[in-house]
Amino acid sequence: MKKEEKKESKEEKKHKVEPKKEKDAIAELTDTLQRTQAEFENYKKRVEKEKQEFVKYAKAELIQKLLPIIDTFEIALKSTNDKEKFVKGMEIVYTQLISSLHVEGLKPIDVLGKRFDPYLHEVMLKEKSEKDEDIVLEELQKGYMLNDKVLRHSKVKVSEKEVKKTKEKGNEKKQ
Repeated sequence: MKKEEKKESKEEKKHKVEPKKEKDAIAELTDTLQRTQAEFENYKKRVEKEKQEFVKYAKAELIQKLLPIIDTFEIALKSTNDKEKFVKGMEIVYTQLISSLHVEGLKPIDVLGKRFDPYLHEVMLKEKSEKDEDIVLEELQKGYMLNDKVLRHSKVKVSEKEVKKTKEKGNEKKQ
């Protein structure tokens, strides 16, 4: 019976040891999880801060490109006494500004003679015309895209089909 007692005591010891190992393993896993969560929170904060810094200084690059245009504008404003020089200066400022914005990905939306597209155009007026229905007749305000995204819709006047009336034996008939 002593052997059985020894076996039991060994098994008892085994059971006593195993819970201790399990508790250690649980504590270790809990600690690892807490560290991972803290590292992830720190990562999220760091990424948000870097994003804010990027946005803040991305503007600086564009502004730096616009500074020469401001210089030209100031020179043109000094020439207000000479109308021709002033107009020429304004044309140069406009050309520089448009060129700088094109380099950044800004494109005007081409509208004249095109079919109305609600994703690109905003109808301000309709005019009866011999052209097909919903053809852009006039651009009232230029629209722009930045790369492939619409920044501002073009405000346009579109055609509306004329309704012609003919008289046939006293009855009016629409064509």
